[in-house]
Amino acid sequence: MSVRYIGVQWSRFKLVYDAIAVSAALIFVWLFERTVRMHLPGSEQLSEPVRHMRAFGTCAFFLLTIILCLGPLARLDRRFLPLVYNRRHLGVLMCGLGLAHAYHVLGFYHAYSDIPELQALLTYDTAVTRASLPFEIFGALALLIIFTMAVTSHDFWQRFLGARVWKSLHMMVYVAYGLVVLHVAFGALQIEASPAYAALFVGSVCSVCGLHLLAAIGSRRPDALPTQWVPLDGTRWLDAGSWRDIPEDRARPLVVPGGERIAIIRYAGQVSALHGVCAHQGGPLYEGKVIDGCLTCPWHGWQYRPGDGCAPPPFVERIPTYRIRLKGDRVLVDPRPLPIGTPVEPARIEQEAT
Repeated sequence: MSVRYIGVQWSRFKLVYDAIAVSAALIFVWLFERTVRMHLPGSEQLSEPVRHMRAFGTCAFFLLTIILCLGPLARLDRRFLPLVYNRRHLGVLMCGLGLAHAYHVLGFYHAYSDIPELQALLTYDTAVTRASLPFEIFGALALLIIFTMAVTSHDFWQRFLGARVWKSLHMMVYVAYGLVVLHVAFGALQIEASPAYAALFVGSVCSVCGLHLLAAIGSRRPDALPTQWVPLDGTRWLDAGSWRDIPEDRARPLVVPGGERIAIIRYAGQVSALHGVCAHQGGPLYEGKVIDGCLTCPWHGWQYRPGDGCAPPPFVERIPTYRIRLKGDRVLVDPRPLPIGTPVEPARIEQEAT
């Protein structure tokens, strides 16, 4: 194989992140089962396997909701960015909860059948009628997608499959979420009498849809800015605005006609321009910040040196760079990308061109 596997690079942040996530999931499952036992009367008390399957299934659903909300929340408020960096860890945990849910479902409903458990699950109720839909199949398909994403979550698979294929595979999380919504709506909610479950379910779905809509509206704002061309060196350069409008150690987007985005970076008394899309998963590098001298992607923390678009060693990722000038306090950018990893002299603010 041409791609070398590199183990997970554990850090204190990752360990604390995972410890909090696992602890929160276990506490949720424990509280769910305890609450059900306390509030249901004896005649309506659920059996232990049913409590287990509902506890794990509910926890997996809410964790998937949180995972899908983190991305748009980080776009709307940078304080959520640290939670996005290791979001894949939450995905693996959510997959484990989903498998635990499926284990208890199969063990309770199909364990004593002469038909193999998986065959019984997928064949005993497949009819689509006015009264019901085969919600079990929706759940099984969703879990298959989530499991596939979990086992390919390591960066090794991103390199082995290629960024485009890997990204397309992991965008299937939205298909899985839709299937989970159908699974819950036509499954548990059909037999659950308490309106609280329905309210939490509808609220979760509305949160995911609403936050993604708000983030999409916000991300399109740079596209609405007028394009200003400036003649320079016999060609047309783009006016990216004043460097004063770029916060120190931050990037802002410049939209090239046609949709491509460039990250304009202000750092250490100078300005540089890089390709605005991260080579890892297509993250919005133009929303990143400078950490340890490198522009850092807000999605997963991948870094690139502003001067040449190269990731710091031992990493080998590279992205295109752009020529940049200052005219007064205006930032001018040649929209023609240079070959990936090409060093470019930054524009120094203390030596503004006139």
